[in-house]
Amino acid sequence: MAPEFGGIEAWINSNPLTMEELRGKVVLIDFWTYTCINCIRTFPYLKQWHSRYADDGLVIVGVHTSEFEFEKDYDNVVEATVNDSLVWPMAQDNDYVTWRRYSNRYWPAKYLIDKDGVVRYTHFGEGAYAETEEIIRELLEEADPEFRVNNLELPKDQTLDPAFLSTRNARVTRELYGGYERGQSDMLYGRGGYVRQVEYFENKDKVFDFTVEGDLESDKIYFEGPWHIGPESSTHGRMTENFEDSLSIVYSATSVNAVLTSETGEPYKVRLKVNGEYLTEENKGIDVMIADNGKSYVWVTTPILYNIVKNPSYVTGEKLEMSSNSDDFDLFAFTFGVYDNGH
Repeated sequence: MAPEFGGIEAWINSNPLTMEELRGKVVLIDFWTYTCINCIRTFPYLKQWHSRYADDGLVIVGVHTSEFEFEKDYDNVVEATVNDSLVWPMAQDNDYVTWRRYSNRYWPAKYLIDKDGVVRYTHFGEGAYAETEEIIRELLEEADPEFRVNNLELPKDQTLDPAFLSTRNARVTRELYGGYERGQSDMLYGRGGYVRQVEYFENKDKVFDFTVEGDLESDKIYFEGPWHIGPESSTHGRMTENFEDSLSIVYSATSVNAVLTSETGEPYKVRLKVNGEYLTEENKGIDVMIADNGKSYVWVTTPILYNIVKNPSYVTGEKLEMSSNSDDFDLFAFTFGVYDNGH
């Protein structure tokens, strides 16, 4: 049987629900967290399923289990659901109680539960949207033999960038984390960590003045100037006037996203360059602004995932540099994509 919800701090878009009350319905449990790009990419499919099948007995319940501490904030989660037009019930599972009851390990993760409360299907990560919808239809028909699909077309998975598919030995930079806790875990698994500079792990929970020497290794974060190394993120270590300090990565992808917050909640500007040049209308992300003088920036106003680079097609070995005069500049993670739509 499907585990009961537990440890829910708040419900959004709904009164509190229980699995017992949902008997007779087909329930889709969706574990997510609002800055996860893999979760965000599934939103169009969840919206379509809600629109198509809610009246036929499908109930989607999003279980928001935070990856980062700031994602536990109720107002942040509400703002994310509003901005992304997510209208189905949301359960805020800050202490991972429901997550553990399902023995879950992934964002996103989907559990389809039949009318009798039995978990009949699971899928972890993106993709398999047609397969998932077929199971939704089967379970709805079991619950109501009069249910009819009416020739609705099954969804297709997102299309990969043709340039990526045609590049021999193409690869995508993996997710990179700014905080030392995830870096230490990565080291334990023998993957070398997310930051190459040895001083990074020698100066945890303090400010260190980094220097970059020689060429940058691909798929690693490099810091220049004073940075505070924290358990979840790295924060610019001083106020400046001329963007003297920076962080850089050499990446391979079509798109680049960054999870950024402000230490004080005050907005700040991050200057962006790729290969020493400012971004343009052709390669800027949707959250990037181009000033009248041609300089490219992202304004960090709220703790979210920002789309900062959106190349026309797949690239490899590109150097992204980010700098800010603010000591609120706070990096949690980078994520990368190779989808045809650039997200």
